[in-house]
Amino acid sequence: MLKTNKMDLEIKKDLVSNWFKLLQDAFCNDISDLENHKIKFKTTTWKRNLKKDEGGGEYRILKDGRVFDKVGVNFSKVYGKFPSKFQKNILGADKDSRFWASGISVVMHMKNPLIPAMHFNTRYICTTQDWFGGGMDVTPSKIDKTEKKEFHRILKNTCNRHNKNYYKKYKKWCDKYFYLPHRKESRGIGGIFFDYKKNNFEKDFKFVRDVGVTFQLIFNKIITKKIKKKWTTQDKDMQYIKRGRYTEFNLLYDRGTKFGLQTGGNVEGILMSLPPIAKWK
Repeated sequence: MLKTNKMDLEIKKDLVSNWFKLLQDAFCNDISDLENHKIKFKTTTWKRNLKKDEGGGEYRILKDGRVFDKVGVNFSKVYGKFPSKFQKNILGADKDSRFWASGISVVMHMKNPLIPAMHFNTRYICTTQDWFGGGMDVTPSKIDKTEKKEFHRILKNTCNRHNKNYYKKYKKWCDKYFYLPHRKESRGIGGIFFDYKKNNFEKDFKFVRDVGVTFQLIFNKIITKKIKKKWTTQDKDMQYIKRGRYTEFNLLYDRGTKFGLQTGGNVEGILMSLPPIAKWK
């Protein structure tokens, strides 16, 4: 096997984007199983530029299911040049605006308000440097201490398989990232968040794959445990208000939203993270 420091960049791009696409299929298959295959995803493919080849992607959205009010599973592989006003903010792009990026993102908004909203994404970006970023987090409308403890236990175990320092570092980063300063509150119960992983492609890619499989395990476990729990209109109202906070964060602070909109991504796909219904007091 080629050593990763000598591995051709094009091979890296293919390995990563193919994995992200396979992961999209795996997530969607599990979601369809949870819905007993009674409702289907609406799939939309898109291109970054209609006049020339700059890649594109595919977003899949399922609405009004037995389990999900709305769930979106997005895949993208895009390339081209950063806008001049944006490139200075991107690692390795200050002197060369060319880029390549691939990623997968998942956002789940649940029918049952006792089941938390869940989010996952990973990405691989290439400029004059190349790196991974991503993470996952959970946003309940009502905190379940047992669920929170189990969620973080699983994340810690995943991180520890790769580096004993990852969990503490990436949990702290997540807590800092998913914070609404204008509300002075966290978005949810945290998770892990990482960026600029670029020291060792093989090790970093292995970690990213493990995080993806871990999210698959987590959402199946949480949903199957709580799907039959009874809820009230008061629970649903609380969920709608929490979704309002979720919306505020994604539109005001989320890096992925800003990156997608500023690099010519598909608007509907980018904004699929927004809940179908939200409330503000």
